[in-house]
Order: sequence, then C-alpha cells, then structure tokens
Amino acid sequence: MAGLTERLDPVRWMGVPMAACMGATLLFAAPIRVFGLRPPEPVFALVPVFAWAVLRPSLLAPLCLLVLGLFNDLVWGGRMGLWGLGLLVAYGFVLVTRNMMGGQSRLMMWVWWAATLTACMGSVYLAVRFTTGNSPNILAVAGASNGRTFACSVGRCRGE
Repeated sequence: MAGLTERLDPVRWMGVPMAACMGATLLFAAPIRVFGLRPPEPVFALVPVFAWAVLRPSLLAPLCLLVLGLFNDLVWGGRMGLWGLGLLVAYGFVLVTRNMMGGQSRLMMWVWWAATLTACMGSVYLAVRFTTGNSPNILAVAGASNGRTFACSVGRCRGE
C-alpha cells in the first residue's frame, strides 16, 4: 500500500512516457508498406503533452517536450525544432485552458483533445508555411503519398 501513496519522481513521471513515445516512434518508422502506402507519421508525444499539462504541470515538462520534438525531427527527417515548436505550443494551449475543463463532460474532453491537436498541427503548418513560402502538401502530411512531396515542400528535396 505504501507504493501507491509515495511521490512520483521525475524519472517515472517524465522518463518512462518519453521512452515509450520514442519506442513507438521508432516502431512506426519501420519501412512497412500496406497497399503501397507508408504508415502515417504520428506524433506520439502529444499524449504526454496532454497528460503533463492537465494532471501534473512542472518545469521539466517543456524541456522533455523539446527533447521529444527534436527526436521526432531526427527520426522523420524534418527541420530541427519544428515538432519541438508544435509540442510546446500544444503544451502552452493545454496549460492555459486547463482550469476551464474541470468538471466537464467526456465529450468536452474529446473536443479539448481535438483543439490541442489542432493547435500543435496548426503551429507546425504555419511554421512551414512562413519559413518556406509555400504550403505543405496535405496528402503527404496525411501519409497518403510517399513523403517526397512534403519533403520538397519544406525544402529538403533530393534527387532520388
């Protein structure tokens, strides 16, 4: 019973979810094709964004999210800092709006989750849009193409 009431240390509260997100990201990065399509490039770090901001905000969470974002950029081959920015914007959104969600229904929690996803993806979209001067291809972002179109839209096109 003493194990249930002891305080959470940062390794268990931050390190274990970070390792799980990194492992899931590496698993989805495997070169597997289904019907000729690659799996989507999910951002598993959005789950800790939501949990860390709602359940137990701390000073370490933004640093951990930046590390997770940089890890996603390295794995998926994107611009360094792009997903770190998206995760930090989503964390800030949830942190600012968390007091409004106390006692809300389950439907409102799902709406809040969708708004968090929109904040993250919208900030990444706008960052790409403003730095490159053109919009990313929505099919490539959704994972329905081979990714070359998105790579070319963010300025990383190679002669493959």
